[in-house]
Amino acid sequence: MAINREQESRVPRGFSPKPYSYHQEIEIEIESLTNMGQGVGRDNGWVVMTPFALPGERAQVRIYRNNKSYSEADLVQVLRRSPDRINPVCPVFQKCGGCQYQHLKYESQLEWKTRQVKELLWHMARIESEVLPAIQSPKTYGYRSKLTPHFPKPKPGKPIVIGFLKQGMRSKYIEIEQCPLVSETMNQEMKRLREHTQNLHREKPFKKGATLLLREHLDGISTDPKEIIREQVAGVVFSFPAGEFFQNNPSILEDFTNYVGRKASQGDTRHLIDAYCGSGLFSLNSAHLFESVIGIEVSELSVQYATQNASANGIENASFVLGDAASLFDRIDIAGAHSAVVIDPPRKGASEEFIHQLIAFGPARVVYVSCNPATQMRDLKTLTREDYSIEEIQPFDLFPQTKHLECVITLARN
Repeated sequence: MAINREQESRVPRGFSPKPYSYHQEIEIEIESLTNMGQGVGRDNGWVVMTPFALPGERAQVRIYRNNKSYSEADLVQVLRRSPDRINPVCPVFQKCGGCQYQHLKYESQLEWKTRQVKELLWHMARIESEVLPAIQSPKTYGYRSKLTPHFPKPKPGKPIVIGFLKQGMRSKYIEIEQCPLVSETMNQEMKRLREHTQNLHREKPFKKGATLLLREHLDGISTDPKEIIREQVAGVVFSFPAGEFFQNNPSILEDFTNYVGRKASQGDTRHLIDAYCGSGLFSLNSAHLFESVIGIEVSELSVQYATQNASANGIENASFVLGDAASLFDRIDIAGAHSAVVIDPPRKGASEEFIHQLIAFGPARVVYVSCNPATQMRDLKTLTREDYSIEEIQPFDLFPQTKHLECVITLARN
């Protein structure tokens, strides 16, 4: 099994020649997986990270980068196979950068993702705490409701390449004709969209690259990011522009949102504040558990659609306000002592400014939802220094076959 990185044969500029020469091949035992999906092995104590190598395997690898404390390599050959290794579904797996785990049994994916959360908790926050087993996705393939194929700036006289970034590359793309992470209907629409885009390019060549959109929803599939679409979660119907953010694994969203609402409503909490509320996913699905719900957003468009969604679903105890990053809680006139705050920030995590505002507000409970446990642990370190203790850590696998997951950490004020 060989994976060939598309690199020039000459040594790259800036390559450090120690401890290995460029493209030197070595044999290593793979001990674990990083949260980025790389197999971790050691050669006389020196750490070597190799994508697509699995724990328990002996592998022949080819070095392409030496860092200060570890090296990076490509997998050349599996010399001793892990019992957890399976045949991938996708023909371009290991070439496309979208998936990291199609070669790993799904039960083992869940086990490693759970373990990685626990390891991040210790390494980044110096906290030892139980991490509940990751909750599996009802669908492990065909689960994505949104796909965004790209094409780079075209070269004169050549067809455009529509797909995703190649594994390990920052600017090279691989052609993707179909993706097993989306439904058959989505794949058929992707074929049509690719042909349409290629025809447009032949008629009038594009001068720069672009990102395409495919979004499956209650009423079909949309390719226009401005089209207003509908999605339903646990009986609540959400309307929002197709290009806006909304969790894109519908098969697990009811369990996911129910869990967040249940953890937020425990104890003497009567009010819910949903920061980074978007179009109201957590706010509206949890509204029946609280006297009042307030969603805060810095996006005026999101506030508009969240308000419309509350009205359309007959939810009368939820309101939404446009917040300023410097004063998100200034318009909240309820006591923190009887409130829970749900936060679901972007991958970069919550800002330091926001965390300090949250602590000053002093909610009884904080439910922190994150698609990037690394930045979540950074923020957790601050919260646990300021009178909050961890009550429960529950990962959810919203992204089977990939390194990504959502992690929900519930904190209670001491």
